[in-house]
Amino acid sequence: MHLPLKYNIRNVLIRWRATLATVLGIALVVAVYVLVLSMAVGLEQSSANTGDPRNLIVVRKGSTSESSSLVGREPLKTLQYLPEVARNEQSQPLLSADVIALVTLPRRATPARTNVVVRVKQVLRQLRSRPAAATPDTNEAGEANALLRGISPRGIELRPQVKLVAGRWFVPGRREVVVSRRLAERFADFNVGDSFKAGPDHLTVVGWLDGQKSAFDNEAWLDADEARDLFERDMYSSILIRPVDAAACQRLIKKIEEDKRLALRAIPEVDYYKSLTLTAAPIKWLGNFLATAMSIGAIFAAMNTMYASVGARTREVGTLRVLGYRRRTIVVSFLIEGAFLALIGGALGCLLSLPMNGYAAGTLGFESFSEVLFEFTITPWLMAKGLVFAVVVGLLGSLLPALRASRLPVISALKAV
Repeated sequence: MHLPLKYNIRNVLIRWRATLATVLGIALVVAVYVLVLSMAVGLEQSSANTGDPRNLIVVRKGSTSESSSLVGREPLKTLQYLPEVARNEQSQPLLSADVIALVTLPRRATPARTNVVVRVKQVLRQLRSRPAAATPDTNEAGEANALLRGISPRGIELRPQVKLVAGRWFVPGRREVVVSRRLAERFADFNVGDSFKAGPDHLTVVGWLDGQKSAFDNEAWLDADEARDLFERDMYSSILIRPVDAAACQRLIKKIEEDKRLALRAIPEVDYYKSLTLTAAPIKWLGNFLATAMSIGAIFAAMNTMYASVGARTREVGTLRVLGYRRRTIVVSFLIEGAFLALIGGALGCLLSLPMNGYAAGTLGFESFSEVLFEFTITPWLMAKGLVFAVVVGLLGSLLPALRASRLPVISALKAV
């Protein structure tokens, strides 16, 4: 014989104070769990959204990323004349030799006071894709590394997902740079018309680019040869190539891998950026660690609530035993009650985390040691994980109290006051 669910629902409503405390405790745990993991999801999606499936990226064998790769000028000359490399309408090879460099720059200071009107104006500027002037009433915000990418003349053509949204593209030889619009919101000297120190010279910002929520939103672009000159580099960091077709792509990969003189490896650009998830890994670990630590507290809180519930319902439990309900039925009933409370708390926690969905933030990228931008991304799957996590906490917190309730002696329970 099974206890009806309305029995558990009525108990939850009658003891609403204890119920509310349990629900809020689990809601806060789930909200933190979902938010931390949403950071990792945002970072992974940023990398997964980067690149063109038609392109190959060529780096030094043994290197894990462009920042640790060195490609000489001789291999560049060899690669650009291979028949597998596509050409544009002017018969120029669709190939870009890139240079990766870091510069340390001051962050854009945070306004001392932010009112609703200022925030609305900032949003409107972003929607219109116009440069926003720095707020004069500011506080110091420290420094961070910004990633500079030197690209060859075909570099823009090879990355169609990157669009110019303000100003103009840089002109080689003029010490000009185009920066990400999202980076411009975080660094002080990235407004159009500003200049900043890079190596022994200064670069002038002449435009803003939009990488459409890809890894390119973490970069500032300038001419590759100027970048080599500024940072005294003899070599490039990588080469981006567009093969003629899929068959030529496979031949080109094989040719590059087997040529001992080149000592290079070729990877599809999309696959390369998908592999750059080192930054997300420690955040995932942190999320799981926090979830474990906080879940222990939530389990004890739920357990405490359920023990108190058992103490207040001693005679009720004895009556259920007299009416013929088995011990396992009472155990299941208390477990359902705990899981029900936890499910409500989990749903509330997911709702509390939703306002952060899409919020832009930045962190240190472990691949390049530069500022990496991402958005908190709360997916349906992540919310489902939060709900499952909440139910597990509720079941674990209810198990021991449920066992205690089922083992109460019937006579003693009926005599309890």
